[in-house]
Amino acid sequence: MHSTRREFMRLSGAAVACSGLALPGIPGAAWAQGSSGLLQPAASAANRVLVLVELKGGNDGLNTVVPYADPAYAALRPTLALPAADVLRLDGALGLHPSLAPLMPLWEKHELALLLGLGYPQPNLSHFRSIEIWDTASAAREYLDEGWVARAFDAGLRERGRFTAEGVAVGTAGLGALSGARAVSLTSAEAFVNESRLARPAALQGNAALAHVLKVEAGVLQAAEGLRNPDAPALRTEFPAHGFGQAVRACCAIVAGQKGRGGVPVFHLTHGSFDTHRGQLPTHAALLKQLAEGLAALREGLVEAGAWDRTLVLTYSEFGRRARQNQSGGTDHGTAAPHFALGGAVRGGVIGRLPDLQRLDESQNLVHTADFRQVYATIAQRWWGVDPQAVLNGRFDALPFIAA
Repeated sequence: MHSTRREFMRLSGAAVACSGLALPGIPGAAWAQGSSGLLQPAASAANRVLVLVELKGGNDGLNTVVPYADPAYAALRPTLALPAADVLRLDGALGLHPSLAPLMPLWEKHELALLLGLGYPQPNLSHFRSIEIWDTASAAREYLDEGWVARAFDAGLRERGRFTAEGVAVGTAGLGALSGARAVSLTSAEAFVNESRLARPAALQGNAALAHVLKVEAGVLQAAEGLRNPDAPALRTEFPAHGFGQAVRACCAIVAGQKGRGGVPVFHLTHGSFDTHRGQLPTHAALLKQLAEGLAALREGLVEAGAWDRTLVLTYSEFGRRARQNQSGGTDHGTAAPHFALGGAVRGGVIGRLPDLQRLDESQNLVHTADFRQVYATIAQRWWGVDPQAVLNGRFDALPFIAA
């Protein structure tokens, strides 16, 4: 092996994945190549940013957006129901968990929308399969290879600009909805930028397989150079020290440093696990506190970067939890749940309705009141200006959470 090649491997010490091949490359980085079809994108999508926040493990929606005035809520949760006096009341029926207090300024500015009752027909209660359904926007018994965001690029986003990368996943080994796009997965944005700056792949020479490897590495290095903008001022925003807060910090730093440099249109952040089968109250409260702190810092950082008005933030999770608490002071895998949409262009307020707590399905789970693919259809049509049917392989009505 070429000596320069050995030096590159020593400096990087991890792997890049391209079209299913494991390749040496940047620390904590993965590369996925999307489809080759290119369509003309809508001009309205230029410079917009989407931040997907995955709540891993299945967040309990009923203790997040709380139906405190519904007597069935307390009846189903004798020890888990939050007292009406403790919730952050939004109206006469709904309130937020008290740990979400950092989000109240966004609610008051109409920059936070609550998307109620999201789910899908014939729900699957497996972590692995259900998050796959949400990431690919498939039907319950349909298996798709690409994430829904990757299909949006195929439907018209890819030609709209010179992207540094089509997406960046921070703090996770997976690409989620970015699977199939030209996306980078970072465990540490700083390590990716700093160590890749030291590495220089050899000239493309030798056998075809080595040439292919070196070409992929060159692409990763080019992405790293785009993320590293020495002229960008350091953000003054204070970010939480916990893992989610640091993922938010990396996202804001990348957005702040990409002005006039092409940029990254989609970010995927993760937080959790929310798989609260036992002793839920303290764990859930701590996780929601970190989520709210991180989202509030995300807003502050993107306002400072001048990007908040062109950013949409969406939370999602593989499923909610059961309506009735279990015998271990927790909740088991459920179905429908609410999620948040935030941003300077968001039409804030309550969107849709909660599932009826007195009309559970045959498994005693909540019946969804909106299909999660309606959220994706809204993003495709109103945020990116691409055909939602091409993205979702079907028709789903949009929801009114993005300002015209």
